[in-house]
Amino acid sequence: MRRLKLLIIGLFFSAIALPAQAKEEIYKTADQFLAEAFDGDVPKTKVLWLKRDVKALSKEILDHAYPALRIRYWMRDDQSVWILEEIGKERPITMGMVVKGDEIRYSEILAYRESRGWEVRYPQFMAQYAGATLTEEKKLDRHIDGITGATLSVQAVTRIARLALVFHHHVMPNTTLAESKVSGDSNG
Repeated sequence: MRRLKLLIIGLFFSAIALPAQAKEEIYKTADQFLAEAFDGDVPKTKVLWLKRDVKALSKEILDHAYPALRIRYWMRDDQSVWILEEIGKERPITMGMVVKGDEIRYSEILAYRESRGWEVRYPQFMAQYAGATLTEEKKLDRHIDGITGATLSVQAVTRIARLALVFHHHVMPNTTLAESKVSGDSNG
């Protein structure tokens, strides 16, 4: 009987010590997002190589280096689509960002893997980014309302929105963010 009590107590404290397990929630595939962004006629994939200038800007925005050497994107006319990831608290959040001209046209959470903060996936929250542009300091030109209990997820989405705008300026000819333009060919 004593062993059974000790076993139950041990299991109880083990369960308390374990962090909540994050479940990966995939809301939309990259292919689905691209098809919507380009009305079913998805252009050929292009590549932005993260050369020194781009790496430095990425690190400035993210507070860490982006974990890739190159970024795939899709472009038609002055619209680019980026599928990027950023860590919320512990796990990556996959986001799709559509940039047209100098502003975010549309954004969506494609996959969420954190145990908390999933409210950022709601269209009402993501709609705050529509029309956002970059200031000279490479910040968004507007305040983004937070979500109680989802501060790190909100910050991750905001960093990716800024990063998508910076990347867009790198690949667009005659960009308005001249200091962000990469010398040489960014497409691959």
